[in-house]
Amino acid sequence: IIKLLDSKRSQAVAILISSLHLEMKDIQQAVLAVDHSVVDLETVEALYENRAQPEELERIKKHYETSEEEEVKLLDKPEQFLYELSQIPDFEGRAHCIIFRSAFLDGIALIQTKLNTVSSVCKALLESDGVMDVMGLVLALGNHMNGGNRTRGQADGFGLDILPKLKDVKSRDNRISLVDYVVSEATFLNSYCYCAFFVFNQNAGTDNSMFPLPEPQDVFLAAQVKFDDLNRDLRQLGRDLTRCEKDVRNVCSVSLEEHLQPFKGKMEAFCLSVLSESIQAFTLFNVFFQDLVLFFGLKPKTGEHEVTTGHLFMLWFEFCADFKTRWKRENKNISTERLKEAQLSVKRITSEKKVETRKINPNSL
Repeated sequence: IIKLLDSKRSQAVAILISSLHLEMKDIQQAVLAVDHSVVDLETVEALYENRAQPEELERIKKHYETSEEEEVKLLDKPEQFLYELSQIPDFEGRAHCIIFRSAFLDGIALIQTKLNTVSSVCKALLESDGVMDVMGLVLALGNHMNGGNRTRGQADGFGLDILPKLKDVKSRDNRISLVDYVVSEATFLNSYCYCAFFVFNQNAGTDNSMFPLPEPQDVFLAAQVKFDDLNRDLRQLGRDLTRCEKDVRNVCSVSLEEHLQPFKGKMEAFCLSVLSESIQAFTLFNVFFQDLVLFFGLKPKTGEHEVTTGHLFMLWFEFCADFKTRWKRENKNISTERLKEAQLSVKRITSEKKVETRKINPNSL
């Protein structure tokens, strides 16, 4: 057996070969056609990482070119495998493009997930009847509490920055906070009032009870998304994509006509569409967020030029978290009361029933 690789390198390639269970024609088909149905992406990555380095390939090729047929057959399996892999038309360039495409799509998917998180919270805050009803309650209670003040007692709205402070507004006996009272009022709103809480009233204390505000965890995640970071990530992906386009052109320029497609078509379609769609989504989302800021009339923090996602959503996160803690407690109390009422009702019905009895004739059967 003729060995041209050092022992450590030879062992690594041998382990790879034993794990593949593939023929070289399958690998070639996957790389030329950008097809992962037989050879998955992880395998392509492993092959790319273990491909022959220039000096290794030079030694192996020299052996093939200068040796007799019998000597070629004596070449160790790792060396033979690396040589056969190098015979796939521009394996290195094609595999690099395929791997980049996957990593790029993962990066785009991560950005899209962040955009979707913020978008769903924005949509809930702008369009949810539950949010509007809670805000209406806060405004009504605030005006009632400030009834003696001509200016503050007839307000048409309030700043979002007061939301996290509502839990600190206590009753005279210090037993409940304003958030407690808002939750209590929300639960027991008049059933004839047409609002989102009508459903909440009917289902309060049951598994069908719906929380009227965005989930605190969703709002917290939205607060972690920063436009500047997304914009920077998109710009970096754009630069990476430009390099990939160049790599694709290089591969196509040295490929035989029979090996151009479908690699050329698939990679060009990928390069043209994927980034532009994400940039468009980011632009539309930015407009959506600015509409939300305008809707709530929130001003930037001191020293900042514009309202950030962190500023707006952290105000909402604190309020939603406070509200949900008390909402769950209120639901539990209602559930307990309903159970007690049901038990009393059963007990009352049972006690009202009269059991009919008859005397037994001792002489009867």
